Amino acid sequence: MTGHPILDDAERAAWDAYVAMRTALDRALAAGLRDDADLSEAEFEALLALHSARDRTLRTGELAAALCWERSRVSHLVRRMGERGLVERGECVDDARGTWIGLTNPGRRALLRAVRGHTALLRELVFEPLGPDGLARLESVSRTIQGAVDRSRGTSADRQEPNGPGTGGPVSSGAAS
Repeated sequence: MTGHPILDDAERAAWDAYVAMRTALDRALAAGLRDDADLSEAEFEALLALHSARDRTLRTGELAAALCWERSRVSHLVRRMGERGLVERGECVDDARGTWIGLTNPGRRALLRAVRGHTALLRELVFEPLGPDGLARLESVSRTIQGAVDRSRGTSADRQEPNGPGTGGPVSSGAAS
């Protein structure tokens, strides 16, 4: 870490602009998920993880790892999602203590609605305003910052792939069908 312990004017202006943009974008994307598919951000991320999984099922611990959550928090989310018919729980035959969480047809349909709206909103709010050059700069800046975070925390190789759980990105156009 280098430099003065207090942000200078340029650093502060850039940081404030980033925080304001990120807050507004997060709120707009969350509202879009609610409007398009009646899903919370957490439900969307869980459905994405389940959709990406083999046989559209994960053990509770696997879903917790994909979401970077504690198992108890995942259990509460899965209970609420199960009450809405988005997921179903099943006993693990190999491990009496284990539980499988599976994506249901209503969950898949909700995910498809969410992905379509989410993708359209990302294009409207991010990709179209930036254009191709801005999009390339955004990717470069994002990778630079992610690299610095990874080096700082001693991580990198085991990070989630782009468009996977926890990224806020949509699955590819055919993935949720």
